[in-house]
Amino acid sequence: MSMRPLAILIGCLGAFSPISHAAAISFDQAWQVLQQENNSLAAQRSNVERYEHLQNATDSLNLPSVSIGANYTRLDTDVTVSGEQLFESTGQALPNLGPLNPLLAGIGGITSTITERDIFSSSIRAVWPIFTGGRINAAQSAAEGKKEQAQSELAMETQARFEDLSKYYFSVLLAQDVLETRKLVEQGLTKHRDNALKLEQQGQIARVERLQAESALDKAVIERKKAQKSLDIVQAALTQILNQNATVEPSDSLFINTSLPPLNAFVDRTLDTYPGLDLLDAKQKQADSLIKAEKGKYYPEVYLYGNYSLYEDDSLASQMKPDWLVGVGVNIPLIDTHGRSDHVQAAKSAVSQVKFLKAQAKQDLSVLVQKTYLEAQQAQEEVQGLASSIQLAQENLKLREKAFSQGLSTSTDVVDAQLYVASVQTQKAAASFNYLISLSKLLALSNEMDAFNQYQDNAIAVSTF
Repeated sequence: MSMRPLAILIGCLGAFSPISHAAAISFDQAWQVLQQENNSLAAQRSNVERYEHLQNATDSLNLPSVSIGANYTRLDTDVTVSGEQLFESTGQALPNLGPLNPLLAGIGGITSTITERDIFSSSIRAVWPIFTGGRINAAQSAAEGKKEQAQSELAMETQARFEDLSKYYFSVLLAQDVLETRKLVEQGLTKHRDNALKLEQQGQIARVERLQAESALDKAVIERKKAQKSLDIVQAALTQILNQNATVEPSDSLFINTSLPPLNAFVDRTLDTYPGLDLLDAKQKQADSLIKAEKGKYYPEVYLYGNYSLYEDDSLASQMKPDWLVGVGVNIPLIDTHGRSDHVQAAKSAVSQVKFLKAQAKQDLSVLVQKTYLEAQQAQEEVQGLASSIQLAQENLKLREKAFSQGLSTSTDVVDAQLYVASVQTQKAAASFNYLISLSKLLALSNEMDAFNQYQDNAIAVSTF
């Protein structure tokens, strides 16, 4: 019998190391554990914290920058000035005062040291921007957009992990049902083999009929062992995704709901809350901020500045220099070599790109929700429609076994009837699995993962036995 739905899942899970003992856990409990233990979610949360800190860092852009500095300068010689140089700097020569001329000549020959060749000074400097053309606000808005983008990425990662968990968790339930079906097939064919042995000994059937029964039983044993291995694989995968040491044993069972909310409810909710759309909004905010920042380069910068001397050399120049100063500065860009206009146009193009991407994303989401919704409905109908098929298959098996005991049917007929029962039971379990995967995807897309319990409380258990 083909086990295609389960085989596809198993092929994606890989191999895991065996773990010691089992611990039963519901899907809701597994979801809580995953949110706490999953490394990818922890990484995204750290990323959000990173951009929150970076956004907080932009608050300081409105504050003045204050720094303390020290300078040491060595000149080629001391800076000196003579009395004669002072008189000449006024544009006049030494006056002729007759008897006082020798005295004036002595004064003109006096040399004073303004500052020595080794100069050391330290001061506190402050610069406070009071107008930057909106560039500070643009930087703060861009930082907020990056934080919002990180939050949206975390939400998308959370949704993705919810879908992954549903695949792993319900794969274990499907594998358990398949294993149980295989065990029942093995039990049925064991009983059939025993009956064939008795009938052969009584001469009621040919030897080939007994061999056919033994061959079918041997194949059933092989299929049961394969089903057990498949269960071990998917169970180990579930254990690993939950980051647990002990093997995780699901306590829930496969189920379906008789009805779903209207399609429009899922579509509207998805378009309102899907984090991928919020991510595009965050990117648009960053692009808008870039436009403001580039336009701000056309405006002058106005700032306040001040300086207070902490230490100066004991020189005439230091004594003449004031201890503090304050002022207002203006920086007007005339010719810019960074291509301001092209940067503005590039930022506008980025905004247009995001708008088109968002429009396309809404279309794609609507189609995806509709597709997933229809797949869930199809799985519902398949589960409900197979109920009569299972009854028919079981009744046919009873008739074949009775006919075989009376010599009116062959061993092949009994084996085929037994395998057909298993096939229909497995098909029903697989349809329920497909329903749960579609339901989980709908809830993830519409950001209603916490509502899963409500569907579970109003569910119809799918029992194949």
